[in-house]
Amino acid sequence: MKVNQVLRLCTLFFCFILDLGLAHAVYPDRPIRVIVPFAPGGGTDLVARTLGLTMTEELHQPIIVDNKPGGSTIVGTDALAKSAPDGYTLVVATLAHAVNPSLKVKLPYSQDKDFAPVILVGISPNVLVVSADSPYKTFQDFLAAAKANPGKLSYASQGGGTSAHLAGELFNSMAGTNLVHVPYKGAGPALTDVMGGQVDVMFATASAVGSLIEGGKLRALAVTTLVRSSTPLLAKVPTVSESGVPGYSAGSWYGYFAPAGTPISVVNKLNAVIKKGAQSSVFKNRVESEGLVIKTGSPDDFGKFVKSEEARWRTVIKNANITAD
Repeated sequence: MKVNQVLRLCTLFFCFILDLGLAHAVYPDRPIRVIVPFAPGGGTDLVARTLGLTMTEELHQPIIVDNKPGGSTIVGTDALAKSAPDGYTLVVATLAHAVNPSLKVKLPYSQDKDFAPVILVGISPNVLVVSADSPYKTFQDFLAAAKANPGKLSYASQGGGTSAHLAGELFNSMAGTNLVHVPYKGAGPALTDVMGGQVDVMFATASAVGSLIEGGKLRALAVTTLVRSSTPLLAKVPTVSESGVPGYSAGSWYGYFAPAGTPISVVNKLNAVIKKGAQSSVFKNRVESEGLVIKTGSPDDFGKFVKSEEARWRTVIKNANITAD
């Protein structure tokens, strides 16, 4: 009798282990929510929705994009941090994720403990633009004028602590210039004043200026990534680094995080699926206007990349006394 009881218990135990394995093997078995910490319509939203199409095909489950704007991405990022670590909630992070710890006195989550890096998708350049009527025809024209007239040339941004602001301050630091920062409440009014000549330049996002460059209202002098953009519109535009400020790099980026504690097998599966989607023709065609340079890798690669971004922007923010609006 005792032997039978032992055999029965062993059978139940192995069935339980088998059930766990099968449950894990069928991930995902329900829709996956991807948080976009911005309003619909921007570059991050485009990345999430386009990759969502290929993820759905590979995982055979719907990808639900959940826009949660607010607090310079903090609202959406906090929602991820407080989600179950089961692979069913992700966030598309950007440069803001790396700079918020240096701009905010207190965050509602732990930057070091609450996130599991999944994958870097790509790096998108900012574009140094001037009005079509500007006297600066090339980047070298602008650089020479900026060095010869410290404190007299200005650059616009969509607000303190944004990518355009940080790009400008990094430029001042590396080029030895003293461009005056003029913050606006949004990229629209900032670009309007650049086109009107009230402000000299802007380190604007590629998505914000693509149509304006194409329409002849703005002139692109340089891109801020280390390598040139492969986008037809920007392919002939030189980089800041190759044009007189060696090593300059201030691109924005997109990457996926899961909550800390998500099983590594799930993270690796998501990494593989998103990596495949990022290389698809569907994705490449959709993000062309962003000037995105696709750059994927392992979860560990992404984790190290974000740490390096935090460190270098922390130095820029501290030295320039940058604060968030």
